[in-house]
Order: sequence, then structure tokens, then C-alpha cells
Amino acid sequence: MIVEVAFALPTEQKIISLNVPDECTAYEAVIKSGIVDFFPEIDPETAPMGIFAKAIKNPKETVLREGQRVEIYRPLIADPKEVRAKRAAKMKAKKEAEEAAAR
Repeated sequence: MIVEVAFALPTEQKIISLNVPDECTAYEAVIKSGIVDFFPEIDPETAPMGIFAKAIKNPKETVLREGQRVEIYRPLIADPKEVRAKRAAKMKAKKEAEEAAAR
């Protein structure tokens, strides 16, 4: 069956399509894909993975189905909650400054 393995950096991404046997796990597909040759920073033993943006808890036990894409996740650079809070505070300050200038 055909599956894909994907990994992305801010400046580069790679999606590898490969033929795997039935009952292949997400972990096995990552190893077989050879994606670590392109991105040596990936540690398949510890890297969080998902299938079509849905995290999987145990890649070594998650059996793939035809056409699925295993995604290897990298650590976030910034906490999304903090980014949203900073953006909201900035917008609030801008709005207050505009209102003060209009008076």
C-alpha cells in the first residue's frame, strides 16, 4: 500500500511517498522512508507523530491504512497562547492610542 511520510521546517519540507506492506506502523514507515537522511535532527524514537494533523500516541503500534500521511512534528518555537496574548495586547494598545489621538 502507498503511504506518505512528511516533515517540515520553516524554510523546507519533504513529503516522501513509499510502498509499505500491510500492517505497517507509523514508526516503521518513518524508518523505511529514509527521511532521517534528509533531516538528521529527527529522532524517530522520540519525535511526536500524527496522521493528517491528528496526533498519535504510540507510532510503534499505530497501523497505517492506504493513502495515509505520517507527519513528524518538531518542537514549537513559541507557545501559541503567548503569541495570541501578545497580539491581542498589541492590538488593544494600538486601538487605545488611536482613540486618544482622536480626542
